[in-house]
Amino acid sequence: MFYFRAMKKLFVLFFLLTEISVYAQTGKAPAYPLITHDPYFSIWSFGDTLTKMPTKHWTGANQSLVGLMKVDGKIYRFLGLPGEPNIKKTEFAEAEQKSLTVTATKTAYQFRAGSIDLTLDFLSPLLMDDLDLLSRPVSYIITKVSSNDGNKHKVEIYVGASSNIAVNTISQAVEAKQYQHSGLSILRVGTKEQPVLQKKGDNLRIDWGHFLVAVPITSDTKQYITSAADAAASFQKNLFATSVKEDTNLVLNTVLSFGTIGSSGKSKILLLAYDDLYSINYFGQNLRPWWRNDSTQTIETQLVKAKNEFTKISQRCLAFDKKMREDAVAAGGESYARLCEIAYRQSVAAHKLVKSPKGEILFLSKENFSNGSINTVDVTYPSAPLFLAYNPDLLKGMLNGIFEYSESGRWKKPFAAHDLGTYPLANGQTYGEDMPVEESGNMLILTAAIAKAEGNAEYAKKHWQTLTTWANYLLHEGFDPANQLCTDDFAGHLARNANLSVKAIIGIASYAALAKQLGFTEEAKRFRDSAEAMVPRWMKLADAGDHYALTFDKHDSWSQKYNMVWDKLLGFGLFPQKVYDKEIRYYLSKQNMYGLPLDSRRTYTKSDWILWTATLADNPADFTAIVEPVYKYATETPTRVPLSDWHETTNGKQVGFQARSVVGGYFIKLLEKKQAGVAAK
Repeated sequence: MFYFRAMKKLFVLFFLLTEISVYAQTGKAPAYPLITHDPYFSIWSFGDTLTKMPTKHWTGANQSLVGLMKVDGKIYRFLGLPGEPNIKKTEFAEAEQKSLTVTATKTAYQFRAGSIDLTLDFLSPLLMDDLDLLSRPVSYIITKVSSNDGNKHKVEIYVGASSNIAVNTISQAVEAKQYQHSGLSILRVGTKEQPVLQKKGDNLRIDWGHFLVAVPITSDTKQYITSAADAAASFQKNLFATSVKEDTNLVLNTVLSFGTIGSSGKSKILLLAYDDLYSINYFGQNLRPWWRNDSTQTIETQLVKAKNEFTKISQRCLAFDKKMREDAVAAGGESYARLCEIAYRQSVAAHKLVKSPKGEILFLSKENFSNGSINTVDVTYPSAPLFLAYNPDLLKGMLNGIFEYSESGRWKKPFAAHDLGTYPLANGQTYGEDMPVEESGNMLILTAAIAKAEGNAEYAKKHWQTLTTWANYLLHEGFDPANQLCTDDFAGHLARNANLSVKAIIGIASYAALAKQLGFTEEAKRFRDSAEAMVPRWMKLADAGDHYALTFDKHDSWSQKYNMVWDKLLGFGLFPQKVYDKEIRYYLSKQNMYGLPLDSRRTYTKSDWILWTATLADNPADFTAIVEPVYKYATETPTRVPLSDWHETTNGKQVGFQARSVVGGYFIKLLEKKQAGVAAK
């Protein structure tokens, strides 16, 4: 257990660099985000102590960042366990980690290395109200050192970044170079082959484009390139010269000299960036990342902006982290807020932001460690609350490609597609089986949620014919679903799925609400009447005494009715309060140590759905009772990977999936609170 030191909020840049946020709660996470931008540029620490293992891509492949600090000639290791060949574990003293804090945009560590204290912050400014900043593929490593014994000490910090950050497999040859641009010293590395968008699939890393490390040019900063075997020794022996530019397993080395340090301390920053050149193949056309929409922009101009705007960005991130935490605590309590902090960067960074050939936002998810699909509708659906809460335009970017697929004539079926392909190739559905009721319901519900967030149905109007096709499908096929898959496809096929029926009913009501907003009175009445008529039929067919069943024909079963939460959030009032109350009482009797099982078939669960189910509760005590076991899972799971949304409720172990965007679903209670605040105004 780590204890987090609270510090006063300070307003000058020097202290902005060093602040450990008072707004983060003591606690652990399954893994800790360090550099988080998209499914490829994503580096994590898989343990509670930063020195115990190499840093990794979310897939588990080593993408080593190494940090060493020289204090009066003695070297301490504070970042990474580079047992790759760059360092032996016992070669240098290990700095003592004193604290670890995670906020929405920052992971902050404090170390003691003899008579020097080191604050080390990893800041990825994923602020959703600024798409240019959100898409800028630059993270900051912020270092601050100060004396802890009242004396002055000479301090140097070394950071080594592996070329493996720019390869899929470590056998791939790379080329590296050093250069300067507009006051920055820059190291760059990429594969010699540069196979742009030539690979698709799940357990892959990027092997095109270039990884860069940049620092402001000063007389006390040095950068150079070595083999991995020589990297640590170069710092130890003051051999600050490039020794190799082509090979495998190189290291981009940066040395920051702080001079003589007293108790007041000094701060310096490094910029880590990735220029992927082209990000997505969209129906045969290679799309550049969002930040390259302006043809004058290069990765160097982005790095210069990141350097020049650092103070302002730091302040904005600090303010956002504070406000997000306050809002989450107000919505659901301390444990709930901590879950939101753990989930934030993971959810955002499981997407790639690009612009479509039509000029529309595309915010495309990758199904990380589930099947690698791109823009999966039933991944968008659970992820949506985070983006509805902070920028509905990004949710539109998650729906636009699916609408385009149908409206272009490429997808000819009368229900919504499952996906657009396999990441990063968005050329049409590659999943082997359709989910007709699931995906059509998802698209209708989320379009209605956008209308509620924006106060108008203009987005729905653009896609009205497609929405009408899907609504009619649900009207005829949705109430008593045939044997088909739903989003919980890992649990297998299911006929007469009561929770899927709920989705169809709410999807139909969503279409009715949109029709009413658009002035289509007759359609609005017909679909609303149909949805209302389905509810008492549903209650009768699913009634199992003290709860409602998993399927209409098996009353000895049960399931979480998480889809019902949209009846509450969209204000439809279809299901009586007694339905909610009956289900919540039953769920409270079925919980295990690490959460509420998904349904009666197994003891595993989906944590995103638990948060939705908890939001059905009409009082804070019941909400907290259902959420606390999820927090316990997130902080006690023995599976140390970026948060898995599919785990065992009996022992807290991962069943499957990791680093997925669906944990954005944790924000559903915060979204409900925000909506209530808007309505109150």
